[in-house]
Amino acid sequence: MSQVRAIIGLGNPGADYEATRHNAGAWLVEAVARRAGAELRPDRKLLGRYARVQLEGQDIHLLNPTTFMNRSGGAVAALCQFYKIVPDELLVAHDELDIAPGTARYKTGGGHGGHNGLRDIVSALGNERGFHRLRLGIGHPGDAKQVTHYVLGRPGKAEHAAIEDAIDECLASLPLALAGDWVKAMNRLHSFSA
Repeated sequence: MSQVRAIIGLGNPGADYEATRHNAGAWLVEAVARRAGAELRPDRKLLGRYARVQLEGQDIHLLNPTTFMNRSGGAVAALCQFYKIVPDELLVAHDELDIAPGTARYKTGGGHGGHNGLRDIVSALGNERGFHRLRLGIGHPGDAKQVTHYVLGRPGKAEHAAIEDAIDECLASLPLALAGDWVKAMNRLHSFSA
């Protein structure tokens, strides 16, 4: 199994969306950049904010697309083409309704599960679903009609703290994931709950 060469954080651009649940994936990539002492900077050819960092002795590309969530695929495809990255070298961090706040899960492959960012990436990569995902739990509002309003809303203080705790735990498990040791990475992350 190949090693991860790029981590992509999904979210919506602009100050209005920055603190919303839908941007949990982007928060993770910002945390990775901070830990590596780097800053994500606008990169027009990659349609996002980008940094190249050293993690665990590996060269890792970090990208937060600055397109809207449902157009995330263009940025991912641009990154893959420019740096010759194949789908199973990608780790895509995104918000996940089916998991409680304070919990995160790794997953490899699969469908988009109704997530518009994943749907666009799957489409842009030519239905290549073999990329890795880092699912950050945001919880579910309990009613499908409320989902849009919910994901575009801001989490309360306790909920936000739980998501931040889960992101910290993701960072702690990341070296195992980057090394391609998915079983250990999953065991470590999946045993944690804030």
